[in-house]
Amino acid sequence: MITKIFRRLLIALSFVICQLSFSVVLTSCGESFLEEDAGHKVTDELLNNEDGALMMAAGLYANLRWHFGYEWAYGITLYGCDEFTNGADLTSECWNTYDNRLNPQDCTTATGAANNNCPPVSGLWDEMYYGISTANLLLSKAGNISDADTRNKVQGEAHFLRGYNYYRLFAQYGGVVLQTEPAPTDGTIVKNYERATAEATLNQVIADFEEAYNLLPTNRWRGYGTWTKYTAAHFLAKALLFRQSERNSSWNGSYDKSADLNRVISLCDEVIAACPLAADYADLYAKWTGINCANEGLSEILMCAMHGEDNVKGRYGNRTYNYFSPQFSNFSASWIKRGAYIGEMDFQRCRPTEYTYSSFDNVNDARMWKTFKTVYGLNNVAVTKKDGDKTVYDREKVAADNGIQLSQVPEIGDEGAIFILNKKSDHRFDGEPYGTFGRGGQKHSFVNPQTGKWVPNAFVNFMDGKYVLYNYGVSGNTATSNVFCGINKTADGSRTAEKGDAHRDVIMARTGETYLVKAEAQVRLGKYQDAITTVNVLRARAQWKNGEDRSYYTDGSMAFLTADGGDTNNSIAANKSNCTGTDDSGATRALTMTEAYWASHLHKNTYYLSTGIDVTTAPSNLQIASYTQLPDEDEAILAELGCSGDYDRMLNFIFNERTRELLGEWNRWEELSRAGLLIKRAKAFNPEAQSITANKNELRPIPQKFIDVLQNPDGTNLSDEQKAAWQNPGYK
Repeated sequence: MITKIFRRLLIALSFVICQLSFSVVLTSCGESFLEEDAGHKVTDELLNNEDGALMMAAGLYANLRWHFGYEWAYGITLYGCDEFTNGADLTSECWNTYDNRLNPQDCTTATGAANNNCPPVSGLWDEMYYGISTANLLLSKAGNISDADTRNKVQGEAHFLRGYNYYRLFAQYGGVVLQTEPAPTDGTIVKNYERATAEATLNQVIADFEEAYNLLPTNRWRGYGTWTKYTAAHFLAKALLFRQSERNSSWNGSYDKSADLNRVISLCDEVIAACPLAADYADLYAKWTGINCANEGLSEILMCAMHGEDNVKGRYGNRTYNYFSPQFSNFSASWIKRGAYIGEMDFQRCRPTEYTYSSFDNVNDARMWKTFKTVYGLNNVAVTKKDGDKTVYDREKVAADNGIQLSQVPEIGDEGAIFILNKKSDHRFDGEPYGTFGRGGQKHSFVNPQTGKWVPNAFVNFMDGKYVLYNYGVSGNTATSNVFCGINKTADGSRTAEKGDAHRDVIMARTGETYLVKAEAQVRLGKYQDAITTVNVLRARAQWKNGEDRSYYTDGSMAFLTADGGDTNNSIAANKSNCTGTDDSGATRALTMTEAYWASHLHKNTYYLSTGIDVTTAPSNLQIASYTQLPDEDEAILAELGCSGDYDRMLNFIFNERTRELLGEWNRWEELSRAGLLIKRAKAFNPEAQSITANKNELRPIPQKFIDVLQNPDGTNLSDEQKAAWQNPGYK
């Protein structure tokens, strides 16, 4: 109950983030943005009593929802790295390719954007300062709160959000404007600011996280999603690790490396002890059973952007279910249709790279099979003919067109699309002995040897030792392929409209990452075997357990029906769907949403087809004995990167493990930039990111619309030279 009240409260108070102005932003949420007096009257009154102060602080949480409302969710965090590239949709292409459209101006259709949804370079800048403004107001008024416990909680939450928002600004832009006092209440718009150094900015982040760590309680007193002492500890550890990372090598020598990194390890140990890992990796993402479900309260989850019912979705809903799926509604030739009965929309924004698939041990690492969706059920009869007064499924034409036997023609609920995630060394599919691969719009003859049925959309990762998955796209261009095997971490079966907002929380920090922060600190201290011991804890969870069915698959679509494990039946479950099946007489008929759901979700993967091993329920082993002999997958990656020396090898190993553990979890660009690995790994593994440039693209451009309205203390406009001095290196 407390969690549900908290969620409603934070959304109801999200107006605070928009109404209160941090005048450095100089943009608005609407005309009311600059009406500072109205906002302060409301908030001053709230802060006169303990309950009001806690209500005000609850509004801070709504600021997190911005990160996942639209295309910037992946554009600024996942694009242009080693793990994902663009699909055929080019909405955010410039963030992936680093072409000249990624510049200080917000990219629009007039300046080359594919559409109006291209993430603006000013987006994060503006939104983070909205939250900082509210945090500053809370901190300035916290002395009004007489109850010490309430005062500590309010101050702790305000310090945490301010620290987090400055962390994100620092990670993307480097040094930024530091504002730790509330905006003027008399309507004054300040236009004279100094840009703080990167060092000062990061130290402000560390100071805020330290305060949050000291003030926040250890319990989730608001319910799921509450920031606690351990949330602050996790981010304080990340900030200290950032200080000792390669991007700051020009100034971090004045800080005690050993002290910083040992503090990182101590903080991580504190989080690990108090917030243990979920027992099953699938519990974190795949087994999402509905709005505010039990797994959203797992001890491992340290921070999330909370979402709930549609009527409290606030200014930014959860749009992340759009971004990780292949475009099956386009390439499948109508054998698979999309709808709310599938927990994803196939906007095909984030296409995994060859590196991403290859980084996994596909036999022994269960994370691969609990993350990638390799099978889609056939939910629509795509080929029909007239038979008297009836329309029927034309099985004969399907067989004749694709050179298969009539008995091999699939039915509703058979496999509609499969992705075979094999290894480069696997030669079982050379020469296509089971028939040719292809998408639904192409004639092809692949018959799954395990089922004896033709698969309308059948794709393999490697043939003849070459990566071929990206060759099957409709465009015929490997740089814009809409065919790929996507991931399931955002699937949501609670949506009541195909394009409706999702309701699941978005995990922003968890103990799984804490282990990797600790391991990286150990690497930076030269304690390589200790780092292996730390990572082995994560790898132990990733191993198949004794008796586990390696061919089983599920995802958050299960929230659609109680019969499949959902907490409630979706309100549209009995409605007519857009899918067509057949009745007992052979005539075609519309399927209900429930029938379309069961046809779409077969709860199986391509594990055995992809690996070629015999069926087994034995446990697997992912443990690494020594840092001198890393797994084959890692050795191949390190060789391609040309890594030499223990430090270089182990640092890159940690980032390989981050891929396996944290794939798609919204921070890859910042982490690679921090560690000085962005340029090298993007060039090595992202074919579309070849324009990335050293000494430039490790930072984002400062928004030009902010620079252009700055003034000198005497009220005069900045000169061109002064404006240029504000900008990050390499941008004009």
